Order: sequence, then structure tokens, then C-alpha cells
Amino acid sequence: MLPKNQMVASYGNIMEDKASSSLDEDIFQRSKQLERARRDLQRIQESVTYRLGQHITDAVRSKWKIPFLPISFPIAIFLLGLEKIGLRPHPKTERDYGEYVPENVVLLFPTNGVGFGHFTRMYGLARKIKKQDPEAEVIFFTPMPTLHIPYLDNFPTYHVAGKYKFQEMSSTVWNGIIEEQLLMIIELHKPKAFVFDGAFPYRGMLNAISGYPKLRKYWMKRGMIKKGSNIPIDSIEFFDCILHPGDAVQPSLDAEYNSMQIPPITLIEEEEMLSREAARNRLSLPQDSVVWYLQLGAGQINDIDSEIRMTVDSILENDVQNFIVLGESMLGERISISDPRVKILRDYPNGIYFKAFDYSVQAGGYNSFHEMRRASIPTVFYPNMNTGMDDQLSRCKLGEREGWGIVVEKRTKKAIVHAVRDAIELVPKPVNDDQSNSESDWVASILGNF
Repeated sequence: MLPKNQMVASYGNIMEDKASSSLDEDIFQRSKQLERARRDLQRIQESVTYRLGQHITDAVRSKWKIPFLPISFPIAIFLLGLEKIGLRPHPKTERDYGEYVPENVVLLFPTNGVGFGHFTRMYGLARKIKKQDPEAEVIFFTPMPTLHIPYLDNFPTYHVAGKYKFQEMSSTVWNGIIEEQLLMIIELHKPKAFVFDGAFPYRGMLNAISGYPKLRKYWMKRGMIKKGSNIPIDSIEFFDCILHPGDAVQPSLDAEYNSMQIPPITLIEEEEMLSREAARNRLSLPQDSVVWYLQLGAGQINDIDSEIRMTVDSILENDVQNFIVLGESMLGERISISDPRVKILRDYPNGIYFKAFDYSVQAGGYNSFHEMRRASIPTVFYPNMNTGMDDQLSRCKLGEREGWGIVVEKRTKKAIVHAVRDAIELVPKPVNDDQSNSESDWVASILGNF
């Protein structure tokens, strides 16, 4: 047992260390509060209300400007409107978040679309990064609600609900939430690379990444950035490189920007798929049946005139040996159908079951096309003819030229019946798209392993 005087001295040292630690923590918290207050002030000063008020205040201070207010004020409103729709640069605010030493961390930000397109590409990228560098940490930040998926591969995931999930939340407030959460993640994990996959770069995201010059910033985007699009005109300069995933319909690269063409990104490799027997057992399908895989997105199965209902009826009527696996989106409503030859698959990724399928009927989206192409599954395509930037018809026509696809532009019962019958005659040839070398190169560029 220690003498009393040594016990008192030891106790005093412990209390002094605790006091010092408490003081450091208090200083740290106060500095964070001041930094947050500074960012709040920046957002206020960049707001439309503040800037219009500043315009009037400047006119009052410089009295000679007052007579010109009936002209200058509408002009100011017009210019601010151009900013809001992305046709005029947003005012630049210098941001510097201090010393930054990147770690072996990659931060991925897939936005939330109508389906899994953005998320699937980022999930595929995450798996490729871990394959090339098992020591790298991959972190997700996303408004996608399916958070359990990246957790299956031990990818830490931060979530923020999309703006429209809240009642009456303004874009300014939501972008403030994005900025604060993203700053917290960057400060905590210190990533060396940031990859965004989405059609529209959020202002809060741009504000957050702009203050870190040592953070390499990538935008993964399908298609070219067209002049006159609704993308903010100044958003490109926030990124070091634009990654264009390969497509059957190849656009030219954005010559004005630092761009890189990369191979088509699919999630599941052939060696990861279940065998035909195992996949059919898992889906409770007869081993001697003919199995069709349907993934058509939205549609009411109970509506006899809907594409999905006409397709199901056409397949089942064509052959009693036909079974259907109906892919149900994890983001959509439940499909209600009762038929012993129709199985509902609400899972992700469905690619592990591809060897169970003999034929498929798909929409003409990027992921569906390239998954069926790599899996060599004879496919009937229903391209969406009304997309703004995605030329689904041209993409699906490639499947016809290669001999493994049939395109149905006008979905009538007669056209669908003919397509189902013709699909049986298709004999697809495996597509040679081994691009392992080019894949290694662009993944290495993200990791910084040049």
C-alpha cells in the first residue's frame, strides 16, 4: 500500500490530467461551434434573401443608386434566378478547413435515383477498390434507404434522408444538412479520394469538398455534360476528373474537362454467381423448367393492359414449362400476384441468380442491359422512349445486332407475344469485354497508386 503522501500526489496528478483533458475537450468543442457558426453565416450571406436585401441597403447607402432601383432590382432578381437554375456561376466563397493529411480512405456518395443505378455503380466500385487494395477503407454517404446492403461487405455507411422525405424543407436547409454531415465525415475519416455518382451535384456537397485541396474529387457520370443542361454551370470545376462509365452507346468525352472513359461497371462477376442448380433450388424452381427473369420497374400486375401483366400472361401462355422470376424493386411497392409459376424476387443484387435464367425481359436501362449482356442471357428489351439524356433505344438495338436481344418499341399484346416466341430462337454468344487491365488503371488512379 502506498504511503499517504504518495497517494495524495498521485491523486493530484490524475485530477490535473483530467482537468487538462477537460480543458482541451472544451476548446475543441468551442472551435467546432465557431466553425459551424461561420458556415451558417456563409450560407446566410449567400442566400437570395440576404443578397437582395444587401442590394437595397447598398442603394440606400449610396444615395445616387436609389433612382436606379426600379431597374437594378429586377436585374438582380433575374441574375439570381439564373444562378438557381444553374446558368450562372454561384458566388465563390473562400473555404479553408486547415491542415489536412489524407488517410487510405475513399468516400463514395451515390445519390438516390428512381432505381439502383447510381448506387450499383458505387457499390461495384467499392468492391473493386477492396479487391485491388484490401487495406483501403471504403465509406458510403448516401440518401439511399437500403443501408443494409453495404453493411454486408463491411462498408461503413452514413445516411441522410432525401429532401422530399421531409415536409416543407427548403433546398437551402437540406443543402446545409448535406454540408454539415459531409464535413463531419471528411474531418473524421480524412479520405484521400471522394467519388460522387449522380446527375446533379448538390450545392451543399460542393461547399463541403471545396475547402480540401488535398482531397481528390471525382464525378462518375454517364453521358456528356450537354450545354443547356440543368447542371450548375460552375459545378465541374469542383472536381479533378469526370469518370464516364462505358456504354453500348458511346458519347465522346467532354473535351473541355478532365475526363476519363472507364469500362462498363457491373456488380457481380461470374465466379460470384450461384450455380444453375443451386440458384434454382434457392428460388424453389423446378430444375427441368424454362425460367424467364422479368425486371420491368414500375407497373401494376393487376392491370390487364399494363406491360408487366401482358408480359406475364404471354410467357405463361406460350409453354406450360415456363416459370417466371419477377424482380421486385426494394425501393418500390410490393407486387401482388398469386400464381404457382411466378416467383417474386425482392433481393439485391439479383445477379447471383443469373445462371438460373434461360431468358429475360428487361427495361432498357444501363445496368439491366450490361448485366444481361455479360451474363449472355437472351433478352427482350422494352426501351423507354421518353428519357431526356439516356438513349435506351440505341443501346438495346446493339443487343439485336449482336444476336442476343429483341427490341419491342410499342408494347401491345400481339408484339409481346411475338417477341416471347422469337426470343426462344436466340443463341447469344459470350461478349468478350475483358478489360481487367484498363479497370486496374482507373481504380488505381482513384486510389492514388499511379
